Amino acid sequence: MKELNFLKKLKRKGVIELVESSEEMKSSYLIKADNCLKSAKILFQSQLYENSTSEAYYCMYNSLLSLLFKIGIKSENHSASIILFDKLSENKGLVKIISWAKEERIDKQYYVETQQIVKVTKESCNEMILKTEDFLVKMKLLISELSNEKVNSARDNFVKLVS
Repeated sequence: MKELNFLKKLKRKGVIELVESSEEMKSSYLIKADNCLKSAKILFQSQLYENSTSEAYYCMYNSLLSLLFKIGIKSENHSASIILFDKLSENKGLVKIISWAKEERIDKQYYVETQQIVKVTKESCNEMILKTEDFLVKMKLLISELSNEKVNSARDNFVKLVS
């Protein structure tokens, strides 16, 4: 119930809203996702693991925004985007991965090493990149398989969630 109230509040503020489905926005966010993954790998090679972790998360997040724009949902809030993904899809495994990645990104981006819940290591960063690669492939497949019927159903469910 707390999540639904959160979504309704953001809907009233215009932070999340139904928009026209946009192939252009979908494609733009997939390009951003690909670029974030490339950046994460370059940062990893340069041993900048905290920054690599953030870019890996943004790869996932941008691919999620791509999916939402394909459906015709604009979201300007990370938590709301993930909640919507959870409520509008049956891909609980992907929801779990992006939720984990978001927590990792917050931990690594906003806290100095001594305050981090789990210290970033080469191994943990590599795990993040591997999960990100898998996540991106699965999101691209999910997006490509979205039929008009699935898009319309997701749009209807969005309206029900935030009404």
